[in-house]
Amino acid sequence: MTENPSDLRRTLGRGDIVFAVIGNVIGSGLFLVPADTLRAAGGSTAAALMVWMLGGILCLLGALTYAELGAANPQAGGIYCYVRDAFGRLPAFLYGWVLFLIIGPATVAALAVASVAYLGQLVNVGGTGARVVSLLMILVIGAINVAGARKSADVQNASAGLKYGALVVLGVILIALGKWKLFATVADAPAPSLFGGVGAAMVGVLWAYEGWQWVTFSAGETRDPRRTFPFGLVVGTGALIVIYLLVNAGYFIALGPAAAQRSTSIAADAVAATLGAGMGKVIAALVVLATFSAAHSSVLTVPRVFYQMARDGLFFRRLAEVHPRFGTPAWAVGSTTALSAIYALSGTFDQLLTAVVFSAWVFYGLGAAAIFVFHRREPSATLPFKVPGYPFTPALFVLASAAVVINTIFTQLRVSLVGVAVMLLGVPAYYAWRRRTFVTQPAD
Repeated sequence: MTENPSDLRRTLGRGDIVFAVIGNVIGSGLFLVPADTLRAAGGSTAAALMVWMLGGILCLLGALTYAELGAANPQAGGIYCYVRDAFGRLPAFLYGWVLFLIIGPATVAALAVASVAYLGQLVNVGGTGARVVSLLMILVIGAINVAGARKSADVQNASAGLKYGALVVLGVILIALGKWKLFATVADAPAPSLFGGVGAAMVGVLWAYEGWQWVTFSAGETRDPRRTFPFGLVVGTGALIVIYLLVNAGYFIALGPAAAQRSTSIAADAVAATLGAGMGKVIAALVVLATFSAAHSSVLTVPRVFYQMARDGLFFRRLAEVHPRFGTPAWAVGSTTALSAIYALSGTFDQLLTAVVFSAWVFYGLGAAAIFVFHRREPSATLPFKVPGYPFTPALFVLASAAVVINTIFTQLRVSLVGVAVMLLGVPAYYAWRRRTFVTQPAD
């Protein structure tokens, strides 16, 4: 069978998918969210760890659901394809629209700027120098991803593996040298309500786990995807649960619950409490590594959605082109890189990202709900991987996604309305591209 030059090359194996999950997810969340989670959980380390465990399990349910969807339909674009095939092109386009304009490039910009901010604690780069370094980082990441998925995956594997290993060492050291009990509660702390404190804690934890969903975008580049993709997605998500519990336990044992929930830089404070204040640069280096790895993984995965949208006739045609030498969607990667660089230089990504990132959870839930549509359409289909516990497994993840969206709407109404407005601006854009497709080729 002759390979279609417009198809992406299948070069990614099991390990690549595992490291893509780790690389995408572990950015700055593990260094920012734990103190907030502990406060929301009423100062109880046991309750906080339970929330981290439960959040991880909910994400694992989603990973199992997407594992079936990705194995059955191993196309580039992942969630975009599941929504498109189950619910139509308009909702799928709206997801790609928001992902292209804001979520993808603003996430990369935010990670690059955060990485350079911590780099400033190791090397004096200055204000202008920090912007230049952020820009160079984004351009280098883009160049690596244009040069080939295999080369990009090698960089991702090295950075994500080093990041994960460093976090394991950090967690073990904090547990070994810490002097507090693991399970303790802040004295006189009010008990959290189920739908108040615990609900808020769960939303924060789910934000920290976010990113594994983006690995579905690379299903079209996996070797033997019916086996590789489910393995990598599930094992990678399981590895996240382990490291999040280990590091959080280390924080609590090193600082105790009262100091941990007051901390604004919990990782640095935990290291200072166990190894001395002079070790702060170790944490800075770890954050630089974590954020670089996450930015790189984002550029490896996100442009595959735009490539697939363009192939469907719903986006700029050039984004569907595959580089003849490198076999990558070079124009799609380049567009994401360019927008990321613009956001990083302008410094306008924070509010934009906050406004629309909650809308991604609408599509995470919708993508998982697609499994019910496919099962109803072809009830006797032979599947290479079947999600365990169907229909409860995907149903729980869909409910969790809905909870994140609803919580965001109630707690940040103005921000949510801006996000909805940006998403709805995609409706006329969709019909403009559809009209263009009707003119140039028969509609399907």
